[in-house]
Amino acid sequence: MSKFFYTVRDNTGRKIAGTEEAPNSDELVTRLQARDLIVVNVGLDSNESSTGFGKKKPAGMQAQHKHTRVTSGDLVVFCRQLSTLLSAGVTILKSLDIISKQVSSRKFYATIKDLQKNMEGGLTFNESMGKHPAVFSELWVNLAESGEASGNLAVILNRLATYLERKEAFKKKIISALIYPIILMLAGFGALLFLTIQIIPTFAELFKGFNITLPALTQLLITVSVILRKYGFLILAGIIISGFLLKKYINTKDGRRAFEVLQYKLPVAGDFFRAMAVERFSSSMSTLIESGVPLLYSLEITEHTVGSMIVGEIIRQVKTEVRDGKTLSQPLEETGFFEPMVVQMIAVGEEIGDLPQMFKRINTFYEEYITTTLERFVSVFEPAVLVFMGAMIGVMVVGMFLPIFQLSQIGQ
Repeated sequence: MSKFFYTVRDNTGRKIAGTEEAPNSDELVTRLQARDLIVVNVGLDSNESSTGFGKKKPAGMQAQHKHTRVTSGDLVVFCRQLSTLLSAGVTILKSLDIISKQVSSRKFYATIKDLQKNMEGGLTFNESMGKHPAVFSELWVNLAESGEASGNLAVILNRLATYLERKEAFKKKIISALIYPIILMLAGFGALLFLTIQIIPTFAELFKGFNITLPALTQLLITVSVILRKYGFLILAGIIISGFLLKKYINTKDGRRAFEVLQYKLPVAGDFFRAMAVERFSSSMSTLIESGVPLLYSLEITEHTVGSMIVGEIIRQVKTEVRDGKTLSQPLEETGFFEPMVVQMIAVGEEIGDLPQMFKRINTFYEEYITTTLERFVSVFEPAVLVFMGAMIGVMVVGMFLPIFQLSQIGQ
């Protein structure tokens, strides 16, 4: 018989901790569940010397750590694996121990081990995650708290994993849609730079022996070439320094707010950025409310995880008015930020008592809108860049050959 510690919750949600002897952890879990208790965690008492969670694992059993940072992919896999193990009846401490052997991030391995250590010390899963805000956001911590309180941690983690997978897939879709236009633009810019710095000077040397007045276009191209060759590094340094200072300003509270105000006021593009903010808002709200997190608490979490200072301020204002007794749709409409369709769908969700489903539909609509808009942008941008590059190269060719045509006419 070994001595185990345990943390459970009763039917009222009250947390209870204690120790008990049992042949193994699975037997103890069965006993506790038979008493109508919700098992939060079970682990071998630190004074026990038998093989358990506190015992050091052989080095060969641990996964090789390929990187140091914790990626979004690491979090998705962790969440999905933990949900699967808990659904299979494996205790949370044993699940964390199993997962820790498979992670490829050194930092994430240390984080999971610290979760185990804190839980062995009596903390709940969400309290342990709260000690690692750089890895686990408020969304994680509060969903875990909701899952532990309701005894549905595996279900809620599965829901969170689905949310994270959709978010990651959507992010990759946006990046993949923008990669080709960016590469095309950089390649075109590189070609123009090469012509300006290398080819035009060759023609300029040739024109010195023509003894004619060069056309205005040719003189302009040569002047630009001379400036770039003489002061190119200074111009590049100026651009880099300006970009650094601009980024530093945007990272400040005032700078970020000013940038977002400008972003949402841009013609055409402003609507796209607004749609992205609404997509994040609806995605977070649907996951939180569906997981049993109260509306006001869901708004508070979303305020900090929506990724926009302006939208965060709007949510804070909405939260205050909802706390004062208004429905969610009323203050959302008064902000003027959300489209009438969004407000009406939320109002219907409140009337029929199915806000999570309405938020899901809003999220699906905006995901499709953003994807379609990006596809249209790419379909227009690619030929536009090609036409622009062709026109610029054409201007350069004409500018360089004009003196030759002029000289041939003089010769006639």
